[in-house]
Amino acid sequence: MKKLQLKHYLIIASLIFGMFFGAGNLIFPVHLGQLAGSHWLPAAIGFIISGTLIPLAALLALAITRADGIYGLASPLGGGFALTFLILVHLTLGPLFATPRTATVPFAMFSAHFPAAMQPWALLIYSAIFFGIVYYASLTEGKITDNVGKILNPAFLLLLFIMFLFAFINPMGSAASTKAAAGYAGAAFPNGFLEGYNTLDALAALAFGVTVVSAIRAFGLKKEKDASLALAKTGLLGFLGIALIYFILIWLGASSLHYFKLSANGGIAFAQIANHFLGLFGEALLALLATITCMSSAIGLVVAFAQDFHKRFPKISYRTFLTFNCGISFLIANFGLNTIISWSTPVLMFLYPIAIALIFCGLTSKLFKNDSIVYRFTIFFALIPAIFDGINAAPALIANTALAKAMIAFASHCFPFFSLGLGWLTFGIAGYIIGLSGHLLKQHLGQTAKQMELN
Repeated sequence: MKKLQLKHYLIIASLIFGMFFGAGNLIFPVHLGQLAGSHWLPAAIGFIISGTLIPLAALLALAITRADGIYGLASPLGGGFALTFLILVHLTLGPLFATPRTATVPFAMFSAHFPAAMQPWALLIYSAIFFGIVYYASLTEGKITDNVGKILNPAFLLLLFIMFLFAFINPMGSAASTKAAAGYAGAAFPNGFLEGYNTLDALAALAFGVTVVSAIRAFGLKKEKDASLALAKTGLLGFLGIALIYFILIWLGASSLHYFKLSANGGIAFAQIANHFLGLFGEALLALLATITCMSSAIGLVVAFAQDFHKRFPKISYRTFLTFNCGISFLIANFGLNTIISWSTPVLMFLYPIAIALIFCGLTSKLFKNDSIVYRFTIFFALIPAIFDGINAAPALIANTALAKAMIAFASHCFPFFSLGLGWLTFGIAGYIIGLSGHLLKQHLGQTAKQMELN
């Protein structure tokens, strides 16, 4: 097959949708809407940029550089850095944070129905069943398109559509007349942008690239150019759908303030909204919806983890990496959602600036012929403030130490936009300009030397 038909584009776009719209994607937009209140629109724009445009840019960067994933995109920085970054990203997406979260988020939405003493046992049973199904569905990696795109996504979309339909028919009130939380009245956009980090989708896009390309090639697209173009088209289609749902979820969260107080997290907020519209049936519907979408996301996470690690360490089988990921994710999930989120935030504040800088270099790589000097300056300059951002977002156990306080005080005075969590922005831009200048200078000197040789 030389060209994909419309149905194939829809299947791959559905695969992308199912992989990227998971645990955090369901709860964080709703909670953001409650935090932003009447300022929900600029917050939504910020969230959509970091939650959809940057992940789409990551897929496009893979297409432009023809890299097969994280390692290939980061290879201009050297094999050591590329392997280290790959491991850090996959551990974050895998057994340490994102994958355990896929089980704890849906559980948190109905855990209140269990007595407090029974909740740990209920989570243990639920997470065991959850990861058992994920493991079984991921054993045959070639069937990932069927498992995710054709089965789980339509059921999820139907349930989500029902929820939105009730909200549109009988809205809870005007989102424009609700009160914003502290910090959102004057900085809704940057706060929304940073909230988008919690979806993990920019990191996931780098990891999922290899899975999506494999699915595309399974339809007969063997040429790199054709596969890259199909990746760009299906990625755009899939992320447009996600962006629309984010927009509605954030609006729904803001309008819910007419009936509910600011919730502790998006899981609680969404459960309250479901109960408002559909009563106890709504809570059951929400639990099923969350389980389906989170399971879909978990399948994509564990498959990408096993594929990439098996490729880098071929002596260890795909099934072994899959078993390791599902087993550790099951164990960490039983620490609970709040613990997972609190420890993932500083890691994301460190990794995201590096990922964004890497994606931008990949997108513009044709301008400097993928010269490693541009990558090195851009990533190094972004890395410095990213370390301080991570410390600033760390739990009190770390942030309250004398060293951490000194680092935060230094960064607050010396790094532009550090108070907004964007200290890496100016540093990354400066690094890119210096690296690009270095490339142009090197190119000019090379041309001059060639002319001298000819003369």
